Amino acid sequence: MSRAHSNIVAGWREWVSLPGLEVRWIKAKLDTGARTSAIHAFDLEEFEKNGDEWVRFSIHPWQRSAVESTIVELPVHDRRVVRSSNGDAQERMVVLMDITIVGTTVTAEVSLSRRDEMGFRMLIGREVLRQGFLVDVGHSYLGGRPKRVVRRKNRGR
Repeated sequence: MSRAHSNIVAGWREWVSLPGLEVRWIKAKLDTGARTSAIHAFDLEEFEKNGDEWVRFSIHPWQRSAVESTIVELPVHDRRVVRSSNGDAQERMVVLMDITIVGTTVTAEVSLSRRDEMGFRMLIGREVLRQGFLVDVGHSYLGGRPKRVVRRKNRGR
């Protein structure tokens, strides 16, 4: 990955969007300790399309709500063994998706995993951050937030 951008300051957590998937808002933790980004994905179904390996999965962008759940189909970019923060290793499918962070869109390798118990539906790792983002751990949401009525959905209200 190249350094397409330089010195874009982001907070340790940000509201991001996934423009290619029509997900306008998803709260993400920017994690310099994680190499690969991850998204909460479930109902994974592998299939073949034009001779290539694809995966169909669902995303709940809101942490405590199934509102705006979306079904996604993407080619499988890779399979990797990923070690979680508690030391468990598991093989995960990796897909490519565009992520808009603080107004800048980058293409990211994103592993698909169940993040039911995690505080964030998405984790942004170093491979994305090295594309020119600096994480200011003392701040949050430097890229802005959705309106309050939208944020309330994230809390299941």
